[in-house]
Amino acid sequence: MSNPLLEPYDLPPFSHIQPEHAVPAIRQIVDDNRKAVAALLESGGPYAWETLVAPMEELEDRLHKAWSPVSHFNSVANSDELREAYNGCLPLLSEYRTELGQNEALFQAYQALAESGEFRHLDQAQRKNIEDTLRDFRLSGVALPPEQKARYKEIALELSNLGSRFQDNLMDATQGWFKHIIDPSLLAGIPETALNLARQTAESKDLPGWVFTLEFPSYIAVMTYADDRDLRRELYWAYCTRASERGPNPRQWDNGEVMERILALRHEEARLLGFANFAELSLAAKMARFTDSVMEFLQDLSRRSLPVARKDFAELQGYARQHHGLKKLESWDLAYYSEKLKQRAFTLSEEEVKPYFPAPRVVAGMFAVTEKLYGLHIEEKEGVDVWHPDVRFYQIHDPEGELRGCFYLDLYARPRKRGGAWMDDCISRRRTKTGVQTPVAFLTCNFTPPVGDDPSLLRHDEVLTLFHEFGHGLHHMLTRVDYLGVSGINGVEWDAVELPSQFMENFCWEREALDLLSGHYQSGEPLPDDLFNKMTAARNFQSGMAMVRQLEFSLFDFRIHRDYLPERGGRIYAVLDEVRKQTAVIEPPDFNRFAHSFAHIFAGGYAAGYYSYKWAEVLSSDAYSMFEENGVFDPQTGRAFMEKILEKGGSVKAMDLFVDFRGREPQIDALLRHNGIAA
Repeated sequence: MSNPLLEPYDLPPFSHIQPEHAVPAIRQIVDDNRKAVAALLESGGPYAWETLVAPMEELEDRLHKAWSPVSHFNSVANSDELREAYNGCLPLLSEYRTELGQNEALFQAYQALAESGEFRHLDQAQRKNIEDTLRDFRLSGVALPPEQKARYKEIALELSNLGSRFQDNLMDATQGWFKHIIDPSLLAGIPETALNLARQTAESKDLPGWVFTLEFPSYIAVMTYADDRDLRRELYWAYCTRASERGPNPRQWDNGEVMERILALRHEEARLLGFANFAELSLAAKMARFTDSVMEFLQDLSRRSLPVARKDFAELQGYARQHHGLKKLESWDLAYYSEKLKQRAFTLSEEEVKPYFPAPRVVAGMFAVTEKLYGLHIEEKEGVDVWHPDVRFYQIHDPEGELRGCFYLDLYARPRKRGGAWMDDCISRRRTKTGVQTPVAFLTCNFTPPVGDDPSLLRHDEVLTLFHEFGHGLHHMLTRVDYLGVSGINGVEWDAVELPSQFMENFCWEREALDLLSGHYQSGEPLPDDLFNKMTAARNFQSGMAMVRQLEFSLFDFRIHRDYLPERGGRIYAVLDEVRKQTAVIEPPDFNRFAHSFAHIFAGGYAAGYYSYKWAEVLSSDAYSMFEENGVFDPQTGRAFMEKILEKGGSVKAMDLFVDFRGREPQIDALLRHNGIAA
């Protein structure tokens, strides 16, 4: 029987890929690759780009094309069979990648090429590619003695398995609880759109009444609008204890031991490689050079933001006490009374805004914004093999008609789909013997699905999320770099990778852009001026609280990796409590187990790197300020951003790219201004 993962393809044949295809395909490809690498090294050199780097990228591309759809399936269409297949592939991949990273002959071949006369004649992207590869060899333990190499390999494999287990536990815990309601009196305050979704969810479970889940669209509707405080508390309790020893399913999917083991192994890995801690190791491939620099940056932002956050909280507390008789604000009250206060202060409600942002209109408007910015044309292509009927496929052409990239768009939450929003690469751009390989992206969100005949209606912050992920996608797809290691987001310092995504969010606040992406889902009426003015006035509503919340996550992440001591363990919640005393304005209840679901750092790529969101926001805000100066849709500025940032990928250091675009190094003023925090 043929295996579709072993066949060459332009786009993954999703309908033909079965869980049983995964392990045999990955096993065969890594075995083939091992033989190919050995054959490559038999000549002993001298090596050139075409005889070393190009064939190595060919091998990597084949492996990625087989693994990418399996990994994506595991995130968006999870099943027991697929999970078993995915986890069965992890040891094969971990062992192969560690072997490759510790292959001394391969390292010496790259080193010889870097020291050769040919290196000087390679272009900037090729040289950066080789330099990054040599760095990665060192970070894979190529210089370690045999016993330590073996230990590094064991650590890499166990970390791979633990990250997957963390994510599996979180998904199971999220899907393992729901609230079934029959009494309509408990639903007071919850908008009709959310009730319709809850009714549709109940019907899917063959239950009467309404069902609310821990999927974010369902959860946030209760937390923001439900008048019943006990209901809000119950959902908050279930949500913030997911995958922990507390909550409605205590210890069933507990990530506690997983987190402790991950931290211990990361610290051991860092020490093996000569770093004091994992935070130092993580910075080896980032813009920030020193852990003290990161801490000073975060603490400086905290000092500037905390007075604003305290003012925000005092205002909220005073409002809840004066107008609703609430003696003490609890965590499950924040979203509810914040929405009430926003309605009172700005006569603005998210439910008033949502009808003007039907998902199809927002998507079409986002494409129109992109066309005005960069001259690109985006159109849907039908008949493409996808993994779910809701998924759409699009192509991007430039003004000359050249196909620049393609992407899958998967907007809506559903069972067995990982929560959150993300961009991932399906296929990367590179030059092959037959031409240039077109980059393809996965863009994934978890918005409220359409209910009945009505389209999905987005909150404005969901519009921001969509633009954010599309910004990542443009970074991946618009690259002009022809070498796999530095094309698109490959080779970009992790603390700069959020620049294009956060940059795109700014357009969601511009009247000219909103005219393109808004329109009432029934009448088509554009967003009214008075509603736009209210949104603008409320833009920085509780921005101080939002800022310190992100700083809390960033400081917590960085500290548990920087300050880790084997004899004390992770001290996860002790550190979190210390950070909250410095940055938070409300103390969560003692049952809160936020860290147990912090997938960004325990199952994603943000370990000791969550600060990147704020670090890159300095870059993105400052970059956008140039558009504010020259005109939001100034074609010359748009072309400069595309050519100097998006098209360059990882071929040049991020700071050099920024300076080339902005004419100077980044300044923090625009970030503070955009967030309503005084400089």
